[in-house]
Amino acid sequence: MIERLAGTIILLSGWKRILLAFLMGGLASFALPPYDFFAVCLISFPVLVWLIDGAVDNADAGPIRRLLPAAMVGWWFGFGYFMLGLWWIGNALLVDAENFAWAVPLAILGLPAVLAIFYALAAAIARLLWSDGLGRIFALAVGFGIAEWLRSFVLTGFPWNAIGYAAMPVPLLMQSSVIVGLLAMNVLAVIVFAMPALLSGRRDLKTGLGLALLLVAAHVGYGAWRLSTATVDAKGPLVRIVQPSIEQDLKWDDDARRSIFDQHLALTAQTPKDGKPKPQIVVWPETAVPYVLPQSPEVLGAIADKLDDGQILLAGAVRMESRGEGVDPLYYNAIYAINSDGEIIGAADKVHLVPFGEYVPMENVLRRLGVSEVVELPGGFSAASSRRSLAVKDGFQILPLVCYEAIFPAEMGYDGPRADAIVNVTNDAWYGDTPGPYQHFRQAQLRAVEQGLPMIRAANNGLSATVDPYGRIIDGLALDAVGVADSILPSKVALPLGERARKLQFPIVLGLALLATLAYFSRQRTRVG
Repeated sequence: MIERLAGTIILLSGWKRILLAFLMGGLASFALPPYDFFAVCLISFPVLVWLIDGAVDNADAGPIRRLLPAAMVGWWFGFGYFMLGLWWIGNALLVDAENFAWAVPLAILGLPAVLAIFYALAAAIARLLWSDGLGRIFALAVGFGIAEWLRSFVLTGFPWNAIGYAAMPVPLLMQSSVIVGLLAMNVLAVIVFAMPALLSGRRDLKTGLGLALLLVAAHVGYGAWRLSTATVDAKGPLVRIVQPSIEQDLKWDDDARRSIFDQHLALTAQTPKDGKPKPQIVVWPETAVPYVLPQSPEVLGAIADKLDDGQILLAGAVRMESRGEGVDPLYYNAIYAINSDGEIIGAADKVHLVPFGEYVPMENVLRRLGVSEVVELPGGFSAASSRRSLAVKDGFQILPLVCYEAIFPAEMGYDGPRADAIVNVTNDAWYGDTPGPYQHFRQAQLRAVEQGLPMIRAANNGLSATVDPYGRIIDGLALDAVGVADSILPSKVALPLGERARKLQFPIVLGLALLATLAYFSRQRTRVG
């Protein structure tokens, strides 16, 4: 039966081939939060293999033309995956619909169309190294591994919803990331997801299924072992996360500014439940302070009135840097550290900005065409030159991440002592009650595991949570809830691999997959010859 199904798929042509590739990509998107049906990938990727099996052109055609049918299959697969996985980005443009509704089709269709180019490349690379049996599974894994690596930095990078996340839906299955990392997990996940394609024939079936079972057993077994031996000391500071759930269309409303600020203050001063002590650190979300600091001493004074002695507030706010008379100031998306005297004791600016959200790429050209960033600031935000930790109190260091900086595993490094915790402030109210906030939280959750650091995540409307170094949620607030979450921050943990070894995770796994691909490719050429 499976052989007949595979044969039918291989022989498809025209719109039927295109539609099936698109549907399989869309199906794979349901492996992502909030659905987490990772088993769908065991259907979508085998079908993708069979589609590439049939993606052939005239043998006399040039090399590019011979790869084009496979690239088109990969593109349609990617278009379905990214369109159904990222449609919610269009919600952000409807907050100010009068100015940005015209761009909704670009967000819902244009962005997926661009991202699908990476999966077209993945399929083309795979087809270039294609062989029969298990060899083509390795070839597909190599193609996706390279494509996802490129997606992490090309055009500033957008590794959102990398395939590897589908293999890590819960903390039990997140622990392998400390050994292989996300980029290598992309390779290994595709190997496992695509392996059922071997059921269509007898070649390499036992070897392939044995390898898949071995990878799954190692993935689950290591996670179970690491969690069972986890020792986390809850000796850190008592932390309060404030989640006000301010509607996005009110965030920049001058008339609502004071009430927004007062709501943050009221939640900050809320009496802890069950007689618990007051928190030592309070964290507000991204751009929570609707005033420019430190040009607003009365605002700092109001904060000081709500903080007890020794308390520290970490607040997302816009930082303005004057450049002199007659020159527009620079604006930064920042995290401020403010003590109980209302003094700013530290600040960290966002390093990786959102294209078209916080700044306009190729500004001189695009602004003339009427293109502007979504955030209402003259000239948009400026980026910090480098990442650094932020000293909070008593030697306690945090790694500050603003908004989607948490999706870049390769950008967690910085010069200086290892931080004690990650603080991720964000505002996902732009996206409403859609999969977006859930996907964002999952990716931030993985950074805690990869870095061996607890995470304090404060989101305007959720999902907010304190996460331990193993990715387990200690306490949090649901989407659109209003309130606070108080918890003792656990200590950081040692990682099994050093910094140099972690840099080799992806090259080693990709290299092994490539060697296996070339071995099968060579075997087939020898057999044919």
